[in-house]
Amino acid sequence: MRRRLAAEAVLTAVAVAVAVAGCGDGPRPDLVVKGTPPATPYAGPLYLPTRELTGHSPRATRLASGAAGRALECDGEIFEGAGPDGWSRSDGGATPEEGLDIAFDMFEPELPDHGYRVERAEPHRVLYSLDVGGRTKVAVVVAEDQKGRPGWGPETHASCDPAELPESFTATTDREIWTDRAGRRVAVAHLHSAPGAEHCAWQSAHFLALDDRTYARDPDGVLARDGLLRAPYRPRVRMPADARDTGYRHGDRRLWLTADRATAYIRTEHAVEAWPLVKEGVGCA
Repeated sequence: MRRRLAAEAVLTAVAVAVAVAGCGDGPRPDLVVKGTPPATPYAGPLYLPTRELTGHSPRATRLASGAAGRALECDGEIFEGAGPDGWSRSDGGATPEEGLDIAFDMFEPELPDHGYRVERAEPHRVLYSLDVGGRTKVAVVVAEDQKGRPGWGPETHASCDPAELPESFTATTDREIWTDRAGRRVAVAHLHSAPGAEHCAWQSAHFLALDDRTYARDPDGVLARDGLLRAPYRPRVRMPADARDTGYRHGDRRLWLTADRATAYIRTEHAVEAWPLVKEGVGCA
């Protein structure tokens, strides 16, 4: 009974925090919303020990993200997740919602920073979820008064593939999400594209990542100049007879491939471009 009453007290505190958000310097007013309860709310423990494994496999990510990773309802594999990280005495929040806000102020994850809902609340822990179609796509567990971490702050967080996040959010990021022949969004873990980084002076280039391969469009030769391509980029070619339409599309770009996948052939309204493979380990300081 005492535990149930304590949990109800946490829920009341959360509700008060939501009501007063926006007054003074508190969390943004749309950080937490009332929302609609999911059809199958997470019923597991809000605390699970985390383990750090080498690599970035779904299993490793799930073990590193503890309860947050278990709370997800992904169509595909878990995409990102992590366990406890430190906050100092001056960082901890006075309410669970302030603890959630810290996650975005301190760690700046590539996740939506508003629209979360309280899915579960227990003494000293609250699970916040961001739902799409009634299913949890981002989960953050905030905890109170952990060892060396006074106040409320993020304990674990996890998210599904960005293609499962709201389009209103993904449209604001550099990562471009493609669709398949049926118009469904393709998992970023399988395929995505992005413009070159400005701090590398690659902004005129464009990259396309397909599984373990990366191709590039290089109209100004900025990548070729640095010897980063396995073959020249060609802005206008004939489509090879053995190339096949993958069905993947982004805007007016259509991805065609030959069996060896040595080149990505991008058909547009005006031409067929040949995007060569990028050499492994490409990066800039």
